[in-house]
Amino acid sequence: MTAEEALQALLRSYERYYNVTTEGAAEPFAAEAVFHTHDEQFFLTKSATLAEADSHEYVFFATAECGDLSTVQALDEKAWEIGMSRVRPHSNHRNTDIVLILLAECISQDAADYIKKAKRYKSYRHTLQGWSHYSMVALETSTGNFFCNRRGKSLKKLFRNITK
Repeated sequence: MTAEEALQALLRSYERYYNVTTEGAAEPFAAEAVFHTHDEQFFLTKSATLAEADSHEYVFFATAECGDLSTVQALDEKAWEIGMSRVRPHSNHRNTDIVLILLAECISQDAADYIKKAKRYKSYRHTLQGWSHYSMVALETSTGNFFCNRRGKSLKKLFRNITK
């Protein structure tokens, strides 16, 4: 499976719940997926609102011939920077999560180690206005090896289905 084939399979699976764009995606990414949700709890009538919560998720897809350490670090910085620029904390903001998915023919060992240790988190007004988590996932398409940070482990099942 090539990186482009894996990207197309991933985008098809994300299109069900996310707004996916391939044209006009932020540089250097091949595609983006965006998910927004707004929840309300009210008592008897909508005018008696008890709570509201907004959640957002931004997923950045990148393809590369070879995922070396400098490439992974540059993509990591850019995804976090663009994702954080889209955060708008307010009283009803629950979370804004950012995900980087890298698809490469090969991934170097030092890049894999970097991905496994990657950790980013930000809270807004001590979580009173929400927080942001960061997930990083890489798929080595030539071997089917999967590398992720702690937050990215939840995507293992999705990648297992794609590599079959």
